[in-house]
Amino acid sequence: MLHPQAQAFIDLLVQRGVPPTHTLTPADARKFYRERRAVTQPEPGEVAEVRELSAPGPHGAIPLRLYRPLGSTAGASVPVLVYYHGGGWTIGDLDTHDTLCRELANLSGCAVIAVDYRMGPEHRFPAAVDDVLAATYWVRKEADSLGVNANRLAVGGDSAGGNLAAVVAIAARDAGDLPIAFQLLIYPATDMRCVHPSHTSNGQGYVLTSDTIKYFHDHYITDPQHDLDWRASPLLHPDLSRLPPALVLTAGYDPLRDEGLDYARALTAAGNRAVYVCFERQIHGFITMGRLLDEANAAVALCAGELRRALAA
Repeated sequence: MLHPQAQAFIDLLVQRGVPPTHTLTPADARKFYRERRAVTQPEPGEVAEVRELSAPGPHGAIPLRLYRPLGSTAGASVPVLVYYHGGGWTIGDLDTHDTLCRELANLSGCAVIAVDYRMGPEHRFPAAVDDVLAATYWVRKEADSLGVNANRLAVGGDSAGGNLAAVVAIAARDAGDLPIAFQLLIYPATDMRCVHPSHTSNGQGYVLTSDTIKYFHDHYITDPQHDLDWRASPLLHPDLSRLPPALVLTAGYDPLRDEGLDYARALTAAGNRAVYVCFERQIHGFITMGRLLDEANAAVALCAGELRRALAA
């Protein structure tokens, strides 16, 4: 049964006549997603430091934002999570996930470095992959100046960001020169073919609809053959062994639920350590809605606890 708080949020969207994302231009969808924070997200918490950064990338400079947790000593080396925001590779930015990054930093004791990667339709696949890889390599290279521990580096993200985190973990393994200690995959998109049963059972009525998924997909993917590329669909990679430990978190009323579950199963079957948790009563995107949804705050605490445990010295 859908959580009453999630149902109330859906009812509120209907009552206010909020247009579905797929009916908006990308510019308007980005603006609405940014403005929705005031309704759904808790107030941004205080952290020890916030620093705006820039990393060089193959398509130009990549904006980053570093958060140091409360209680951390200036200059002391702390573990780090490189975080890629959600938004269907089309919407979202450093501000839409500012509160979540602050929460993860404070609750885990890790620094968080958020990546503002390029998105479609202006920059299509694999531009986002190129940017997040370049940014993560840069964090490792500049670890000392950033005050983070390159040997205790995790990657993570939600939705499209979870997809990118999974891809970075695979690419880093294959390259052999970017050790990653943990991957935090929050309702990740792992199969661009959208063939799992939850795309049908949860495809309408729960905010992220089949129409919106197609909208995001078509703004990111140019060639249908890209759906089969593991950089778009990490579940389709032929070898998922020797990957970092993972937490895969999903929501019961999410079209992406089953591909997240299948990815966790595939990681385990390939010999990796993978923890799978499904918030059965929740919808896609819930983790950033802590002002409205109690289970969002529980999910953030769970993610932070797993980060702290995985990156402990």
